[in-house]
Amino acid sequence: MDDSAKNDRAGDDRAGDDRAGDDSAKDNAVKYDGVSYDYVIVGGGSAGSVLADRLSADGTHTVLVLEAGRSDYPWDLFIQMPAALTFPSGNRFYDWRYQSDPEPQMAGRRVAHARGKVLGGSSSINGMIFQRGNPLDYERWGADPGMESWNYAHCLPYFKKMENALASAGDDELRGHHGPLVLERGPARNPLFQAFFRAAGQAGYPRTDDVNGYRQEGFGPFDRNVHKGQRLSASRAYLRPHRRRTNLSVLTRAFVTKINFTGTVATSVSYRRNGRRHTVHGAEIILCGGAINTPALLQLSGVGDAVQLRQLGIASVADLPGVGENLQDHLEVYIQHACTQPVSQQPSLSLWRYPFIGLQWLLRRSGPAATNHFEGGGFVRSNEDAVYPNLMFHFLPVAVRYDGQKAAAKHGYQVHIGPMYSDSRGSVKIQSTDPRRHPSLKFNYLSTAQDRREWVEAVRISRDILGQAAMAAFDGGELSPGPKVQSDDEILQWVARDAETALHPSCTAKMGPASDPMAVVDPLTMRVHGTGGLRVVDASAMPYVTNGNIYAPVMMLAEKAADLILDKPPLPAQAAAFYRHDGSRPATAPVESATVESATVDPAMIETAATRGGTTS
Repeated sequence: MDDSAKNDRAGDDRAGDDRAGDDSAKDNAVKYDGVSYDYVIVGGGSAGSVLADRLSADGTHTVLVLEAGRSDYPWDLFIQMPAALTFPSGNRFYDWRYQSDPEPQMAGRRVAHARGKVLGGSSSINGMIFQRGNPLDYERWGADPGMESWNYAHCLPYFKKMENALASAGDDELRGHHGPLVLERGPARNPLFQAFFRAAGQAGYPRTDDVNGYRQEGFGPFDRNVHKGQRLSASRAYLRPHRRRTNLSVLTRAFVTKINFTGTVATSVSYRRNGRRHTVHGAEIILCGGAINTPALLQLSGVGDAVQLRQLGIASVADLPGVGENLQDHLEVYIQHACTQPVSQQPSLSLWRYPFIGLQWLLRRSGPAATNHFEGGGFVRSNEDAVYPNLMFHFLPVAVRYDGQKAAAKHGYQVHIGPMYSDSRGSVKIQSTDPRRHPSLKFNYLSTAQDRREWVEAVRISRDILGQAAMAAFDGGELSPGPKVQSDDEILQWVARDAETALHPSCTAKMGPASDPMAVVDPLTMRVHGTGGLRVVDASAMPYVTNGNIYAPVMMLAEKAADLILDKPPLPAQAAAFYRHDGSRPATAPVESATVESATVDPAMIETAATRGGTTS
């Protein structure tokens, strides 16, 4: 491990802050030494921001958030400007800069894995695509033993609580209208978007009005956490509006190195800041570091597989072999085409245009910089074995690479594709007792027959859609992977060579009952099994990765967890109807009666959509 990796892990030792992310004091860490809080939240990301707001809301509980990264300054264009979304990735001031171990099925490639090291976490550097996942994701969660309270009916009210879905009708009972996270629907006005949606219909895939509503399956515009031309991260939605609460403190550039226990009860955490060691006490320690940092910190603190920890000289506090196991993620590739008409966003990539585009955004929050450009896409089933959509598509009206290489055409477009619930499983394991050293990340991409099958199907379906008549007026030929890649083996070799992570790591400290030997977190309390005073609330607690981007599910999980932690009655379950192509009923009995509504399909696509029809659940 080189020194740069250690420095990245340790964080940026500069001046930090205390009150809700305002870097105003030179070094305030000493004021927390020996102080005890009701809740110490480790990680000010997507989940940590939600918890900090909800746990401090009534003014009776003291809350401290420790964030290893910097503050999300309002003037920081790299994280506030939607179109600048690629700049923080790989930048040590915003990104943990993780890399996988050499992937066996990808010719030994190390896959770069960006994770947000800034207030707001990955919600401050992600693609701003808001996708709840499919209702059947949560039916799958709820079907596991002890997980009944995490089915769709129980999760839906918390999705609604957190969101203000501007594009949804006020009487839409599936969407929220008063939450702190304001969502805007992608306008998708570029003619390439409309051509893509028509092409999907011609290929036999329906239009859907709302992938977060009644029907996920199909194609249409996406909701985004972009509001008035600016990124709306979890921090901006949940933390900054309450930065003056006297019972809420946030300390950035505070790198937590260990959870301290008295017996099996967590009592404090140690952290480094400005090169100094500090300790802060909490009646409850809540880990919100994400699917990589949370299991690593647990292992460093003696919570994990006792045999593996002893090999590193770490005394076991709780023998939980599931810590760091069950790692799941989404992989993706880009199918790129040249565009014969000058309608793509390719000119926006020209350096000489940057000053004008930037000024337009600064003055009016408008123009090409005011969108994430991921304004639409869709979800499909690639085979009859898929119970619900297993492939996701993001369409971009530009052909661009994220590795710094110059675009291959003056005008182009691309679709991002990948399987959504691969059965490949990996692991996160610390390699030493040095908290600055990155853990070993093994994703095992492409390691199963199902995974490889669905990748071939994904590429072929994408080519089918992009080859429809609706795209003919724009199609200048496939740039990537190119016409030479045709056979199944050639497709898989290209995927192994070119695929990148979609940045959705999850499930490494999964919820489940104590009777499950691989479960780490009690689904009824979010407490870590075998310990006291310690909880986990982040993507690591998910039992299975969801269908789509995971930002929304993580925030829903945190909203629901806040009620569990505060011992509040949960929001009433809502037995809402949702689309299932096979017409079968939900795996769990409804809690309340629900009115079934028909799926909305573009009339022009009814005939072709009938080949992939379905009914209501």
